[in-house]
Amino acid sequence: MASGVNGMSDGAKIRCDTVLLADGWAADFVLAWDTAGSLVELRPTGEADIGLPRAAGPVVPGMANLHSHAFQRLIAGLTECADPAGSAEDDFWSWRAAVYRHVTDLTPDHVEAIAARLYADLLRGGFTAVGEFHYLHHDPDGNTYADPAEMAHRHIQAAAQAGIGLTLLPVLYSQGGFGGQAPEAGQRRYLNDLDGFAAILDSIAGAMGEARLGVAAHSLRAVGPEALAGLVELIDGIDPAAPRHIHVAEQIREVEACLVWSGARPVEWLLANADLGPLWCLVHATHMTAEETIALAHSGAVAGLCPTTEADLGDGIFPAVDYLTAGGAFGVGTDSHVRIEAAEELRWLEYGQRLIHQRRNLLRPAGTVATGAALYQAAFRGGATALGRPIGALALGKRADFVILDGAAPLLRDKTGDDLIDTYVFAGGRDLVRDVFVAGRRVVAEGRHVADAEINRALAAQAELRKRR
Repeated sequence: MASGVNGMSDGAKIRCDTVLLADGWAADFVLAWDTAGSLVELRPTGEADIGLPRAAGPVVPGMANLHSHAFQRLIAGLTECADPAGSAEDDFWSWRAAVYRHVTDLTPDHVEAIAARLYADLLRGGFTAVGEFHYLHHDPDGNTYADPAEMAHRHIQAAAQAGIGLTLLPVLYSQGGFGGQAPEAGQRRYLNDLDGFAAILDSIAGAMGEARLGVAAHSLRAVGPEALAGLVELIDGIDPAAPRHIHVAEQIREVEACLVWSGARPVEWLLANADLGPLWCLVHATHMTAEETIALAHSGAVAGLCPTTEADLGDGIFPAVDYLTAGGAFGVGTDSHVRIEAAEELRWLEYGQRLIHQRRNLLRPAGTVATGAALYQAAFRGGATALGRPIGALALGKRADFVILDGAAPLLRDKTGDDLIDTYVFAGGRDLVRDVFVAGRRVVAEGRHVADAEINRALAAQAELRKRR
């Protein structure tokens, strides 16, 4: 069985005492995958399988992280005090100004080292794939690198080093605010017109390796109607099935500015002007009317929810009860990476609803009882859709992306079925993640990433990153 990030020459098999398959829990099952990392067998254990390597605990599908800004992991913990020179009102917008200050002098080497460390930690936190919403394109002065996709290539390399499944989402960012407002100085590293953005896509289209290509519009405030239509046309010309993501309705101030600009709220505008469906992921969508909530759920688009970041930034709380009741799809991401655990995002998604509604176990379909298990399965299905990857279940033809929970952990002792996932989500977290496989390669072994030492050396070489900005 493979134990490293660099792959293997033959397919492999593993025996599972208990495993969560697409149609429910199974006992004493064999998973087998081919050299491409796709599952080719899922069957009960036979006599010939007795000597196979055995999973050291319950096996569950890996979670997709549908929204990441890798470089922001650098400033985790550095914005939790007020800026003495800033406004007395500390909010999303003052946090955004702090981000601009911190990213001023990041180089490609910095970004690759940060991303590799982050991706390794995401794997340790139970994620097996990530959607990198990548908008830090240019040099500190806003000039295009010799290769306009230099920063994109660094994320591809970082993901390959860590062994995580990557959907790269280069971001179009073409204006400073609604109605074509001039950009701020802090946004100069993000900016592209459609021609510049096309050059980025051209540079990476043939260099994706195992990564998946999609695109993103940063937001309606940063991408006007013509640019948004041009972005869709560009990606349709490359891959009509590619994912397309956008930040939307994260802040009330954003909603109010959109109303002034267009006469419509952000989600309302997208529903009327974009062909929303399963290819689309609307990230945050925090501030919606009841009508928008139901219409978004019925559109087939995926809501990209990032509860720990949304809490950190004071964004608000997504109307999850109404959205899920209407049949909406969702996935989770860690966004600015203040926290980087799959279980914690799901936990806080449910906890936020409990705080609003003052009731418990709200985000489970009618007729079910296990909240954590329901959240987990809905999130990995929605995340797979949003990232356009063959994941989201342990089923034939899907990738062998899975997490082995620690069967020796006291928290899991004598628990079976959905109680295992409920315990992992609400009482455990990364301390229950023992082994992680991506495309059949073991990238986390006994709680440690297999390339930790190498990744840490590369990060340590960027010594100035440790200085407070």
